[in-house]
Amino acid sequence: MRIALDGFGSDRAPESEIMGAIAAAESSKDLEIIITGDKTILKNAINAVKKNNRRVSGIKIVHASERITMEDSPSSIVRNKKNSSLRVAYELVQNKEADAVISAGNSGASLAIAMLVFKRIKGIDRPAIATVMPSVGGYTVLIDAGANVDVKPHHLAQFAIMGAEYTAFMKDIKNPKIGILSNGEESSKGNELTREAYKIIQNTDLNFYGYVEGREIFNGRVDVVVCDGFTGNVILKASESLAEMIFNLLREEINKNFMAKIGFFMAKKSLKKFKKLVDHNEYGGAPLLGVNGAAFIAHGGASARAVTSAILVAKHFVEKGINSNIGCKIEANANNISH
Repeated sequence: MRIALDGFGSDRAPESEIMGAIAAAESSKDLEIIITGDKTILKNAINAVKKNNRRVSGIKIVHASERITMEDSPSSIVRNKKNSSLRVAYELVQNKEADAVISAGNSGASLAIAMLVFKRIKGIDRPAIATVMPSVGGYTVLIDAGANVDVKPHHLAQFAIMGAEYTAFMKDIKNPKIGILSNGEESSKGNELTREAYKIIQNTDLNFYGYVEGREIFNGRVDVVVCDGFTGNVILKASESLAEMIFNLLREEINKNFMAKIGFFMAKKSLKKFKKLVDHNEYGGAPLLGVNGAAFIAHGGASARAVTSAILVAKHFVEKGINSNIGCKIEANANNISH
């Protein structure tokens, strides 16, 4: 299994990418990680790791002279940065020199390049980002988490099918429960978009729960929550900020008095479990579903641990043939979700 990794995507590039790749290669001996980017910088960084008496194996470097920044627009990236570390990583997969691609960089650029290089799975109009959200008893998959700001009802139906297949893989369940995000659970709620999507999804072979409110993302009532990318991205960013605020407030309270510190040490194990549950680094990357190739988008602030997690999830994603499963499911429901 060969994973192409954009070496200059994250905020801490290339350190996070290199350390994450090395850890992934160590944990799975049948992995080769191909890191793309400036060859000199990457080699120097790897040599620095070797100087600390750490063995480095399963890592390959492919030179790419250009780097994409968060300020670059997707259209200019496609036109002008054809030798970027991101574009080269995608083309390695397209040329069958790698099996999946991961980047912690500009998500808009990843979407644009994926559409250009991979194309879409037949029957999919809009690729979508599926992200894992912590919930009671495990986690919920939220789709779309930012790829599509404006959508039509049949797009939400396609998201539901893609989200169901990904969730079945992630949670190892056969028939994930699907909900459409709305402002209430009653069928009379929602807007024109959600009401039309409700009718379409109801006629598919999915395990459709109906409308869900925002709290259902976190209480575990459904396995997949479907929404447009604008709403999904707002939820994702707000949730990350909330988790960070909770820990900051806890830290402040703990430092206020001695009894609070004692309480912290008594609950330390439970708090560590909670932190692990809400930490985006635990889940690695979010797949860009609907493109004809395995593509994962990691958080810009990804740590080495997040990169390792993304690589291992990408490996299993390819092994399980998730894209093939999505294609079959879309074809089976083609008459119900056509527009």
